[in-house]
Amino acid sequence: MRLPNGLARSAVRFKPSSFAGTFVALMMSALIVTACGILLETGLRASVPPERYAKAPVVAAADQYDYVVTGSGEDREKEAVPLPDTARLDAGLAAKAAEAPGVATAVADFTFPVRQGGEALTGHGWGSHAFTGTALTTGSAPRDGEVVFDAATARAAKAGVGDTVALETASGRQDFRVAGVAEAGPADTTRDTGTTRDTDTGDAIAWFADTQAPTLADHPGKADAIAVLAKDGTKDGTDADALADSVKKALAGSGAGVHTGDDRGAVEDPGLASAKVTLFGIGGSFGGIAAIVAIFTAAGTVALSVSQRAREFALLRAVGATPRQIRRAVASEALLIAPLAGILGCLPGIGLAHWWFGQLRDRGAIPEAVQVHVSGIPLLGAVVIGLLTALGAGWTAGRRPAKIKPGQALSEASVERLRPGVIRTMLGIAALVGGTILTGVSAGSTGDDAAGAALGVVMLFMLAVALLGPLVARLCAGLFGLPLRGAGASASLAAANSRSNARRLASAITPIVLAVAFASTLVFMYTSESRIADKQLRAGITADHVVTHPAGLPVDAAANAARAAGVDAAVGLLNTQVLVPIGSGEFTSLQGAATQGVTGSGAELAKVQDLDVSKGSLDRLGGNRIAIDKSLAASADVGVGDRLPLHLPDGTKADPEIVAIYGRGLGLATVTMDRAALTGHVTSGFDSTLLVHGGSEKSLAALGQVTDASGYATEKSLDAKLGAWLNNTMAAVLGGFAAVAAVNTLVMTVLDRRRELGTLRLVGSTRRQVLTMLHWEGLLIAAVGVVLGSAIAAATLIPMMRGTTGELPYVPPLLYGSLVAAAGGLTLLAITLPARAVLRRWS
Repeated sequence: MRLPNGLARSAVRFKPSSFAGTFVALMMSALIVTACGILLETGLRASVPPERYAKAPVVAAADQYDYVVTGSGEDREKEAVPLPDTARLDAGLAAKAAEAPGVATAVADFTFPVRQGGEALTGHGWGSHAFTGTALTTGSAPRDGEVVFDAATARAAKAGVGDTVALETASGRQDFRVAGVAEAGPADTTRDTGTTRDTDTGDAIAWFADTQAPTLADHPGKADAIAVLAKDGTKDGTDADALADSVKKALAGSGAGVHTGDDRGAVEDPGLASAKVTLFGIGGSFGGIAAIVAIFTAAGTVALSVSQRAREFALLRAVGATPRQIRRAVASEALLIAPLAGILGCLPGIGLAHWWFGQLRDRGAIPEAVQVHVSGIPLLGAVVIGLLTALGAGWTAGRRPAKIKPGQALSEASVERLRPGVIRTMLGIAALVGGTILTGVSAGSTGDDAAGAALGVVMLFMLAVALLGPLVARLCAGLFGLPLRGAGASASLAAANSRSNARRLASAITPIVLAVAFASTLVFMYTSESRIADKQLRAGITADHVVTHPAGLPVDAAANAARAAGVDAAVGLLNTQVLVPIGSGEFTSLQGAATQGVTGSGAELAKVQDLDVSKGSLDRLGGNRIAIDKSLAASADVGVGDRLPLHLPDGTKADPEIVAIYGRGLGLATVTMDRAALTGHVTSGFDSTLLVHGGSEKSLAALGQVTDASGYATEKSLDAKLGAWLNNTMAAVLGGFAAVAAVNTLVMTVLDRRRELGTLRLVGSTRRQVLTMLHWEGLLIAAVGVVLGSAIAAATLIPMMRGTTGELPYVPPLLYGSLVAAAGGLTLLAITLPARAVLRRWS
């Protein structure tokens, strides 16, 4: 008898069709693991080269993260959460840093938004010219009450040296004398506009005196960073490290971090921290789910391939092959196929990662300077995972044909076993019970607890379907096959075939269930949240007019609007985020909460917004008193009268009192607080939105773009494009993979039925009758897959939506119909094409 390695090579060489499905499944598995692995590694290694601070070898800045510490001792863990806005440090630290050995000078840097005649400018302190290369062309450096423009800005303002211009900053409107005109250096731009993070402002720049800049930025005594310049031309390298150590000692105890190399780029580009979170979420969280699904699907395909060759293994056992030889043959087949499939899958995986990353960067979720990082780690991981999956699945599937007695081998190979394995059945029942219990937990939870349980629900039910596949398939075949019995001979034969070949049916159904369940959960979760948010927004905005401006509204916009004829109330809103601790003990986390800072009283707010207050009152809103959405109240376990510990946008801790709980936080804002409480804690001091009750559009036109509540709601809905794209892309990646797996499995099962289809032709069935039977089987498979997948999605979405929003999920009929049609169409196509090829031999 030939060696098992030779036997495996012969099997792959002379019967490649038997291994084609396995090869495709392992290749697709490697593709998705590679893509997610690359994004994960990119997120972990992401950096941006310094631009503004390129000529400053050392930069000191405040920590841009808040931390959640859980556990103690060896179990102590520290999770970093990026701040919603920029944390600043004491500007006086520049003098301390300048005293450090090796330091030539240390410059406190300021960047803040400025408005001039409705146009957006970026303001800086003049001292930054020391490291940006900016130089005066005419005039002199600015003093208090003076400004220096770049040439283009001076021309646009029609202002020359000695002229007076009116500028608006967060501290108000003020007249400034133009002290000079400068040519901006190559580094004198910023990636932070002050109104929208990680977006360039263009060339409109204004420089102010360093003594006045912190006040104009609305951060008195605070600087964005401190740029340290060295004596004797010290640059990056060993000298920079020595200089950094010197500055660290000088600033010890201040809380300031000292940065060199590419870490300086992270200081000037706050969008990097959010980009890392986004990439880690896709590559880590979603990637973990996708990897599990990929492994799970590939393992099922490998197991199907091995089980389809049960007759061959039975013959080998009958002629004397030992169990060890059978297991070695299966392992050798995996070693021959899996590495090559993994390597070939890595190539399109790299392409998918680059495409995905590029789309995120084009949509502003990732800074332009960040590059995809491709190393051998995710590629090797994808190949190894595929190999281990093939070995594990092959060993499990080949265990029974390897261990049964030779005399029983051929008889078992000819008839499908009716009873599944005890261990598999017990695990399947445990997964089913676990999913049911978790569904109940999710239904009884609110806020993040309900959302957190949703993932466990879908994963456990999917595992139950896979493990109990033959039992579920036999039950569904009997139930769904009842209507087929009266639909003609072909339909009746299809129903009988499905009942008697439950394992084959289960193999075909499982990938379809997986595709429908995951795609439905991801897509309809977003459609539900989007619909509810839009509904809440439209119901919540009761103002007659909504005023917005791309550069932010003037600081006196609310006061000016209130003086307009017929205006009953004018309330400015500053939109930002705060971080709120959720959970307790080891399950504590920091959750970002959308926040609106309100100018005016709670009574005035009630005239332009209906927050749907259910507890408490907005009358006491203001100062250190806030109102929050009911979902946040449930997640943080707080109520009216309690204090809610939170971190303001720049990381400053606060513990305001809760005076009201409302129900329209998803559409409006999760936290409502006094606008003054945010002063000094945000980059931009300009309000985002102005809500006006009464008055006319004409009287408000000078303040910005005026629309009504409906138009504003439509515009806000369009702003949610990134979230929609992310959800749909993840659904497409996961659902597409599952769809390919389903097609692959169906093709394998049809090709394995050559003898059966040939027999039907030999006993007198026409080619059309055989194809009709297969079409009925395909419809049965698609129907069962769609129903089970939809049931799993419903079990996931209903309690989650009820817990987070209080409403049922929204499923657009056309979108769901398209999903069902795609599942049915793919199933029929995957069955019809190989069946036609097989039947040509019997024509």
